Amino acid sequence: MAISRNDALDLYIALSRASQWINAHADRDIRQHGLNRTEFGVLELLYHKGAQPIQQIGGKVLMSSGNITYVVDKLEKKKLAVRRASTEDRRLIFAEITESGKQLIEDVFPKHTEVIEQAMNSLTPEEKQTASRLLKKLGKYAQEQFNK
Repeated sequence: MAISRNDALDLYIALSRASQWINAHADRDIRQHGLNRTEFGVLELLYHKGAQPIQQIGGKVLMSSGNITYVVDKLEKKKLAVRRASTEDRRLIFAEITESGKQLIEDVFPKHTEVIEQAMNSLTPEEKQTASRLLKKLGKYAQEQFNK
């Protein structure tokens, strides 16, 4: 059975609104720690994945590389991240989390996870798994169609 245009639009609106409100919960929590969503995302990436080439961070946190440079600048000013040149290729610059950045993530991340979980509490665990599976399927298909 094909999805009708109205079904697709209804889903798009519902998905957008749900995303906005869940992000609002997450953003409010992150702001309490003097960060915005992008800074937190970059810091979280560096914490969980280690030092990353600045040129590649944008693709991992869904931002343009120009914005990543600005975000890393802000994280450096807050002493949460540093830049360092690659030992193999001096043109390649890595962003790396500092001890202060690690401590911040370790202090903040468990509560941040709880905030997100609380925002999604209207769904049962089974519904969350189903929604996650369906949204991954939807995202993968949309990406494939976009890249054609």
